[in-house]
Amino acid sequence: MVSPADIEAQYELERQAISCGLSRLHRNTYNVESKEYASASIYGVASLETLIPLVITEIETTTSRIKERKNGVAFKEIAAYLADLEAFAAAAITCKITFDKVFSFRDDSNVLVNVCDAIGQAVEQECQMRFYESECPELLNYLKEKYWHKASGTQQKFVNIRRAMNSAGHVWRPWERTVRVKLGNWLLDCVMNASGWFTQQVVRQGRKSQTIVVPTAGFSDIKDEIMANAELFSAIAWPMLIPPKDWSQDEAGGYLLNEVMRGHDMVRRGNQLRIQEGVPYEFLNRIQKVSFKLNPFIVEVAEHFLNKGMKVGKFIPIVEVPLPPKPADIADNKESRHEYRRAAAEVRNKNAASFKESCRTRMTMECVSKFKSKEKFYLPWSYDYRGRAYPIPAFLTPQDTDFGKSLLKFADEAYVLPEAEDWLAFHVATQYGLDKSSIEERLEWTRNNHDQISRIALDPIGSLPEWEAADEPWQYLAACDEYYHVCIACDRHSTGLPVATDATCSGLQILAGLARDKSTAQLVNVTPSDRPQDAYKVIAEVSKPNIPEHLHDVWDRKCTKRTVMTVPYNAKPFSNRGYIREALKEKGVEISKEDLTATVKAVRDAMYEVVPGPMKVMDWIESEVRAAFRRGATELSWTTPSGFVVTQRLMKQNVEQLQLKLLGKVKRVYVANGETDEIDVRHHCNATAPNLIHSLDASLLHLSAIKFNAPVALIHDSVLCRATDMTSLSAIVRETYAHLFSDHDYLSDWAEQIGAETPPPLVNTLKPENVLVSTYFFC
Repeated sequence: MVSPADIEAQYELERQAISCGLSRLHRNTYNVESKEYASASIYGVASLETLIPLVITEIETTTSRIKERKNGVAFKEIAAYLADLEAFAAAAITCKITFDKVFSFRDDSNVLVNVCDAIGQAVEQECQMRFYESECPELLNYLKEKYWHKASGTQQKFVNIRRAMNSAGHVWRPWERTVRVKLGNWLLDCVMNASGWFTQQVVRQGRKSQTIVVPTAGFSDIKDEIMANAELFSAIAWPMLIPPKDWSQDEAGGYLLNEVMRGHDMVRRGNQLRIQEGVPYEFLNRIQKVSFKLNPFIVEVAEHFLNKGMKVGKFIPIVEVPLPPKPADIADNKESRHEYRRAAAEVRNKNAASFKESCRTRMTMECVSKFKSKEKFYLPWSYDYRGRAYPIPAFLTPQDTDFGKSLLKFADEAYVLPEAEDWLAFHVATQYGLDKSSIEERLEWTRNNHDQISRIALDPIGSLPEWEAADEPWQYLAACDEYYHVCIACDRHSTGLPVATDATCSGLQILAGLARDKSTAQLVNVTPSDRPQDAYKVIAEVSKPNIPEHLHDVWDRKCTKRTVMTVPYNAKPFSNRGYIREALKEKGVEISKEDLTATVKAVRDAMYEVVPGPMKVMDWIESEVRAAFRRGATELSWTTPSGFVVTQRLMKQNVEQLQLKLLGKVKRVYVANGETDEIDVRHHCNATAPNLIHSLDASLLHLSAIKFNAPVALIHDSVLCRATDMTSLSAIVRETYAHLFSDHDYLSDWAEQIGAETPPPLVNTLKPENVLVSTYFFC
């Protein structure tokens, strides 16, 4: 029973979430402005989307006047320097540098001549990088891979490339500063004329006067409005101290305060006017009432590694490397000074990279410090537009990284029965990496490794090399602790550790049910077998005779896994090429374009042979979707077996992207939201099969969870519960799958909902009820 004091504590937590969110927003804005990166601020990003198209038009118009000799003699040389730079690139560079300089806190940053010089220099550097790319593209790519670290600043990247190119004899003839300033001044005028957002102002400092660039009153109002809107959505989404509000047709669920819930709809990216049926509300409200707590064992180990600055798996703390000591002769010895600066730059680069990599860990540990003293907490959930459930908070959820997941236990623990001990043993072996082994093999592995499990549970710091080698090291660590105390030492008699079982290639499991294809069902454990089946291995073997012979020795399930996994989600040959190339590269094998084409074709042909039902269903879906839009459909909509209404509205994007050589990606948005009023039929054809599969695997979990009377958590095609309850949950999931695909023909129902012109290609060789006795369906 929630008391008034509990409710008040939640209100206070949400008020803190609002306050912390505001502080973070303004702190981040201050930080980017102080580093001359105002273009990356909230108001900078939003403003550039509007500004760049206006400046492009202004540049194109003004350039045409230059060509017509209507702008005077001074502009003739400017046109020569802009000859190799398209208006989009010039506009993007100018807008970015203008924001960076005008809103910087650095002294004299917004002085007119400095702004113009910075714009001219950025344009020159873009042209210089293009010169290097045309002269020696292979060398440039090599230098980027070697020197362009993620944490390197733009200027550092440029200097590294320029130094190496000069050494290789590719020398750029630098522009004179007067030319850069003149060019920058002309481009700045384009920005001011196109937008009315900036103006020049003369200020006196003592006896001297100088011209500065400042935002106009009109833009200051725009900036204030953007920041005010950002503040409305800045509240941090933390877990809750009491069960979240229920969702209903009349009222939003989740957090208590509207200021925190703002921006968190029940259906993300969905049609909020669509009324969902009863089960989606019942399911969401059901999982929101599941309480969690932090695992004190994992928290203690994580805090130790945080203090020591030690990286373990997905746990990445900041590792601050001290700057090298300055040499005694740094003031007089040029070579010594140069060596020190190079060494110091490398250290700063490592520290910047460490800070960036540690972001998720730092934020997770901040959340841990806030909730580690709480007896329990809850998670508000919402849907994506296909019906898949996601927690609204970003941290301390079942859908976190390996480290994040390991922090969680169900707050309501269950008494350990003999069957629960087996499930805990199963979980230990699975997290170590035996997820493809039979259940008996996993249980035996755990029983044979009691010594290791005991060492890890009793001395996690000293036994780090033993557990960090696991596939999921942090979850393995949590599993060892739980198993040791429950099953070996027997000093705990209850368990709250989330034990997980996963679908076997859930896309093919769903498609096998839709097509009623027994051959596919057998490969993905829908039908019973003595040990887990391996569709990836079978397709590797079937495709092997048709791939180039020199690949035969290295060809295995790992080479086909990602392709087989993603084909049910309409992955095309182009993405298949990348997956297979990467898999072979990991084995030290480089493959030619011709051999790669033959290999991709062999794998896709093997899929038509091995899983014919799913491949025919996907081809049929694509054909019927195209026909639906030929008939005049404007969107697709269907209702899943759980009553969730899916709305698929995909419009063509009116956005052009440009990759600047130094400043990165820039987009040009032609309309307010980037969408046109033209339907993207191709996108619909590619997206419908994956979205149908996602909506059905979501529906499977909706219907299973509301039948399950114990704590449960979900990760798309995986279910988590206490070891005591896993047998019951596994049975419910199987019963639900059998109900979905044996009691009625959902693919025919779906065909009727979209107005299909032809009947679906059912194979009708599968009895879906056989899943009831399939040990490895979810395992």
